[in-house]
Amino acid sequence: MTLPVPSPAPQVRRDIPQPSSSEGIWGSDALAEMIRSLDIPYVCLNPGSSFRGLHDSLVNHLGNEKPQMLLCLHEEHAVAMAHGYAKVTGKPLGAIVHSNVGLMHATMAIYDIWCDRLPVVIMGATGPVDAARRRPWIDWLHTAQDQGALVRHYTKWDCQPASVGASYEALLRAKQIAETAPPGPTYVCFDAAMQEQKLDAIPPLPDASRYAPPPTTYPDPRLVDQALALLKGAKNPMILMGRASRDKAAWDRRVQLAEALNAKVLTDLKTGAAFPTDHPLHLAPPGVFLSGDTGALLKQADVVLSLDWVDLAGTLKQGWGNAPAGCKVIQVSVDQYIHNGWSMDHQGLPPADIYLACGIEPVVEELLARLDVKPTTDYTPSEWVKPAEAPDGSISIHALAATLKDVVGDDDICLMRLPLGWAGDMWHFRHPLDYLGGDGGGGIGSGPGMSVGSALALKDTGRLPVSILGDGDFMMGNAGLWTAANAVIPMLIITANNRSFFNDEVHQERVAKERSRPVENRWIGQRIDDPAPDLAMMARAQGLKGIGPVTDPAKLADVLREAIAAVRDGAAVVVDVHVTAGYSPSMAAGMTRSHDE
Repeated sequence: MTLPVPSPAPQVRRDIPQPSSSEGIWGSDALAEMIRSLDIPYVCLNPGSSFRGLHDSLVNHLGNEKPQMLLCLHEEHAVAMAHGYAKVTGKPLGAIVHSNVGLMHATMAIYDIWCDRLPVVIMGATGPVDAARRRPWIDWLHTAQDQGALVRHYTKWDCQPASVGASYEALLRAKQIAETAPPGPTYVCFDAAMQEQKLDAIPPLPDASRYAPPPTTYPDPRLVDQALALLKGAKNPMILMGRASRDKAAWDRRVQLAEALNAKVLTDLKTGAAFPTDHPLHLAPPGVFLSGDTGALLKQADVVLSLDWVDLAGTLKQGWGNAPAGCKVIQVSVDQYIHNGWSMDHQGLPPADIYLACGIEPVVEELLARLDVKPTTDYTPSEWVKPAEAPDGSISIHALAATLKDVVGDDDICLMRLPLGWAGDMWHFRHPLDYLGGDGGGGIGSGPGMSVGSALALKDTGRLPVSILGDGDFMMGNAGLWTAANAVIPMLIITANNRSFFNDEVHQERVAKERSRPVENRWIGQRIDDPAPDLAMMARAQGLKGIGPVTDPAKLADVLREAIAAVRDGAAVVVDVHVTAGYSPSMAAGMTRSHDE
């Protein structure tokens, strides 16, 4: 089956304002010009009175371009959109949230970004700091003594500047810190009264190029030599490929390094694609947790090179249990620089025989330079044995993946998000944009908004943007999809709809077994059924094309062809597919492991 030739991606629709005849200059006009100088192409927002001055300036002073506003129906979706964009580009968008109440809405999405280590510049506002200037009732409700305290534990930096000049510096610093490794979200809160202060002229703007983030640091050559000696002397070296960029040249260097060392490789589904999963050196299908067999393979390693792997300590424990890791460990990460103790997102403390506190790409480059490797990434692909499907007339997630793969063929596709029921043997990743990874912080409801942001960033790549979302994730965040219809951002959302918060069914089954209680009751308080929500109708109600529910396996391929053709024509499409519930054994075991295990 040959799919339609992709047409040029439609431009993001922009609301064009009427020309402004105002001759006045206001504080927020200066803020808007400073934001433009930061080269932030879009600001995702849900409007609010606390930043009405800035909103006016973005529209009537800048003309709603550079940055262009992308209207969202909830602050959490606005921040999630910026998160999804950063997953593709590694660059920040702006997200603007209304006062303390909007910031409280956005907190889960901010935490996801923090855990995912990506840059986003979040802007907000407060009612007048000067109490004498507050309107009765509402300005008092929307003013906080220390608004940044709401998110300070999971942002890299926050500021509440009191003047235009201080706001210039705050915005420059916010973007610089957000992009400095390890990247993360920052928050700047503007005083409403300062925004609406009349100025004689725009204060001179600083040259933003002089406030760029520092370049990545290179490792101590002596430590690189020591690491190389360990790796070359190893009988069974292994590389854990963790957080990595979407850069294809960096991807190729990682492949070359593994081949030069003849090192086995593991990747996981928490982070984006970092190494070709069909490469002979890639040991096992990626997952959120290691399977028992993969843990046994890890235990055979005598040297482990961890390239910013998420939860290195927990992964080593899955190999060696409660015994000390019986291998030499080379840790490459700067993640420790933002561990603050409030959240345990830093995971357990791993052992490290050699600790290279820098980005992974300089280490890979330095190791390759010492190995004198010829640049090649040719290899004979390997295939995993896929589990057999039960012919019961239902659609499993495996069957959904296989059908989607048959329909897209050799077309370039980006899997922006995947559900918890996805197993790593369902799809091979051969390019850094084949898969973008999870949400970072386990925030259910983030999938729709993040998908819109990722699809925005993918518009000019020629890739088909596809997210497969669980129905719980979809329903918590489905209003985030309206922005895709409004701004004309083509994308395909497939819901793997098992009509349940199935993750908790698995937990309830384990508890029931431990307590000798009826497993048959695990569904109570979990099933999203009777009545089953009409997910396709939810999409259509927001201006997207909605198809489904699809329950017949024989019809699935034709439905997906129809949906993909519509995406190629510029539509945002949701296909609701009813799937049988189930997790891979490693996922089920990892999610329900006892607290003592």
